[in-house]
Amino acid sequence: MFLHEGLGSVDLWRDFPDRLAAAAGLDALVYSRYGNGRSTPLRERRAVSYMHDEALDTLPAVLALHGVEHPVLVGHSDGASIALIHAGAFPDRPAAVIAIAPHLFVEPQTLASIAAIRPRYESTALRERMSRHHVDVDRTFFGWNDIWLHPPFADWNIEAYAARVACPTLAVQGVDDEYGTMHQIERLQALAPDVRLVRLRDCGHSPHRDQPERLLEACTDFLRAALPRRR
Repeated sequence: MFLHEGLGSVDLWRDFPDRLAAAAGLDALVYSRYGNGRSTPLRERRAVSYMHDEALDTLPAVLALHGVEHPVLVGHSDGASIALIHAGAFPDRPAAVIAIAPHLFVEPQTLASIAAIRPRYESTALRERMSRHHVDVDRTFFGWNDIWLHPPFADWNIEAYAARVACPTLAVQGVDDEYGTMHQIERLQALAPDVRLVRLRDCGHSPHRDQPERLLEACTDFLRAALPRRR
């Protein structure tokens, strides 16, 4: 199950889900969450709890709809946080988690980068490029940007859920990630019992775009080692 970033969609994974599923010998399930991609456009302001709502309510419903009992959750950024919340809330369900650039807590660097992208969206070709991937690009962008910059969001934290993740977990972070630091995955390793870290050089916030071959190799090796222990 692939869970995209805050401004992501099915399209923006590119061919990574197909390639990883083929390499691991598994099926892939990819979807755009509410407010993103070709899914229903956002109708209201996002709440501080929006990732918890996805992890605790929507994701279980999607898994049940497709008859998936023990998924491998592959999440990027917001999607990685959703995967970790779900795995912590339902520790007996996921077979494994791959958390790519996860957020466990809010860092000043993250907020600074999110604030900096807003004028780019409003004054450059970024909006036009994004509009190719989202039904209502303004609601998608501002729904994400506004909630992250909403003052109460500064206290958002999922460390309690991360501490209850029981399945094998791969945590990946780009050395040059402008939206988060190594403290995120290092904290995950300190909290959960079975976490392997991968630090990717020459890589920003999107390893599946910046370093797809290295990410594919790391994920494939992890799944080959992790899944037999769950069978």
